[in-house]
Amino acid sequence: MASVAVTYGVHERAQLETAAPTHIADTFPQAVTQILGVLPADDRTVTDLLDDTTYHIEFNGHLTNHVKHAVVALDGLGVDPRRIVAFHDNYIALTPYGCRVEPARAPQLVVDEGNWLELLGKRRDFAAYSAFFDRREKELGMPALLRTYVPRLLAGWAGALQHATIHLGWGLDAGNRRMTLEGLAYLAFAYVDCHPERARPSTAPNTDSPLDSLLRIARHWQERPGTGAAIESLYDGTTDGIHPELLRSGLQYRIARMLGEGHPRMYETPSWVDAQDPEASWDQLGYAVTVLYLTEPGDFILLHLLTALHAMRHIADALPAEERGRAVACYWTGALGVLFSRAHFVTPAKLAAIDDLFSTALDDVDDPRWAREWDWHIARAVEEDEEHNAKLVYVMRELWLRSGGRSVYRVAAGQFTATPELPPTFDEPPAD
Repeated sequence: MASVAVTYGVHERAQLETAAPTHIADTFPQAVTQILGVLPADDRTVTDLLDDTTYHIEFNGHLTNHVKHAVVALDGLGVDPRRIVAFHDNYIALTPYGCRVEPARAPQLVVDEGNWLELLGKRRDFAAYSAFFDRREKELGMPALLRTYVPRLLAGWAGALQHATIHLGWGLDAGNRRMTLEGLAYLAFAYVDCHPERARPSTAPNTDSPLDSLLRIARHWQERPGTGAAIESLYDGTTDGIHPELLRSGLQYRIARMLGEGHPRMYETPSWVDAQDPEASWDQLGYAVTVLYLTEPGDFILLHLLTALHAMRHIADALPAEERGRAVACYWTGALGVLFSRAHFVTPAKLAAIDDLFSTALDDVDDPRWAREWDWHIARAVEEDEEHNAKLVYVMRELWLRSGGRSVYRVAAGQFTATPELPPTFDEPPAD
């Protein structure tokens, strides 16, 4: 058995040598280094972590197991694989919510081509959905699988607080088969319809970009101060068609209820959705939603719209060209449903002010000052237990690079969130 004795600058080495330790160190950090040097190496790779099927997609009812999202983000930020493995293992041992993740469940049903739509959004048997998509991928190949099933699932992208979309899109980003199949299964399992069929072209003037459209909606809220109270009244009691586990969630129930009820402004499709290439729309949406995030820095729901946007862009890239614009439209309608569900909206003055700050602000991507700032953001993210912050830094850095250094993304990357407190409804057992 190996042992380490530490002098701490107090004990003489000769004294410690009489105990015949394997190593002698002068400081505790030196002792840690020596211990790590003799421990067996953990040779798990990022791919191993993403391929792992040991754990269920959710825990404590509907809370999403985020660990693979964190692995993708940290790997994308260039973090040492050993730190990624440590982050993974710490999350598995105890999530930021104070609960452990749960073991994978065996399929109880057989999902097939004949019944897969019957179970859509019923939160029944994630494992059976995973097995179904696994079989179909072996038959069709991944590109054909995505082209076959994702178009039908797009309208449900806001389910599970957008985590199903995040799981799928980030799996595609990582190029990982297992995570991609899990994402498809989760999207079907947690599907919540944003009803894109209700959308109609808008003739509103001066809405040539997503930011213009958000400003118009902000003015609508300001001019109609009773809008928030009317939306709050939707949340009294329960509603048929919404899974009872979402009522336990609070946030997810509000989103599902809002998407089901709808609002006329949610279904006005601005001209930019159809008039330009989807790539331009994704770029503009990235800017608009980041500006929105900076009006409420650290807001948990707005952060999810950013990480889900990153996912939707990757999902759209896997679709036929004719479906990519529809992905943009679904994102827009669903995002408005998520925003309206909060029963408040940023004032147009504040939204315009943040836009004015950043609309033309550009960093030199080769300037070492900004490289150092990104290093700080990444270092902070690695130390966080809250994995959403690593995802925020990753998405903002990707947008910063893609945009040629728009300052808004660098600034937003440092606006970390905190793990929300679970509501009193969590005192009740899960409804699944």
